Amino acid sequence: MKTQKTLSSLKRAYLITEKASKIGFDWEDIYGILEKLEEEIKEFKEALPTKDRVKITEEIGDLFFVLVNIARFLRIDPEKALKKTINKFNSRFRYIEKALKREGKTLYQSNLKEMDRLWEEAKRGKKIK
Repeated sequence: MKTQKTLSSLKRAYLITEKASKIGFDWEDIYGILEKLEEEIKEFKEALPTKDRVKITEEIGDLFFVLVNIARFLRIDPEKALKKTINKFNSRFRYIEKALKREGKTLYQSNLKEMDRLWEEAKRGKKIK
């Protein structure tokens, strides 16, 4: 079995919050964790204008940690959830690439507005003919 240090950070965070929960250090309901998420988002937003990379990095870490805690609370494997989202992103991005290629364009010849339009098509499940 892998030691804690060789596990992914998502898995380590999950196990840490699971252990804390087992001894009673846990939220009563999902709304408490969601309040914590809002607090962390606020702190992240406050850190951005400072351009303090150390503080911003810390706040991003806090956001990841609370999101993993939400997943654990809901009994969702954060690794599987993230993997599914990555696969969905890749599928939609490939749609954009194929649609542009069909129009004789590359990604670099496109713009954000056009790519967003194609992204929304991919989200709706439109297929390239």
